[in-house]
Amino acid sequence: MIKQVTVFLENTKGRLAALTRALADANVNMEALTIAETSDYGLVRIICDKPVEAVAALDGAGFRAITTEVIAVVVPNRPGGLADLLEKLDALDLNIEYGYCFSAKAGEAVDVLKVSDPTRAVKAIEDAGFELAK
Repeated sequence: MIKQVTVFLENTKGRLAALTRALADANVNMEALTIAETSDYGLVRIICDKPVEAVAALDGAGFRAITTEVIAVVVPNRPGGLADLLEKLDALDLNIEYGYCFSAKAGEAVDVLKVSDPTRAVKAIEDAGFELAK
């Protein structure tokens, strides 16, 4: 499992730029970023190299940030790669609370999942021959 940084962000001009600048000034490198938004606020999820430092930097800059344990799984970057993984989890009746993916290198994608029972999910993922990303 890895730590994801989650930030509650007002949906106003310049806030995302300020968030990324705070991370840059703290020498935190983002590897993935996703934003879910409403008219009033956004929920920014970040995978980065230094999540503890990222939260401290964001808190210091006036943002509300936390870390969350998520599972990051390397899957083949091909049609059905994610379906193969999700079918294994579904067979164990594990609920996916949310997820997103990114491509890190040719032929591979990394799927980030927040699941209802991470311990069982990790075992199922490893038993199925998938690799956990670090």
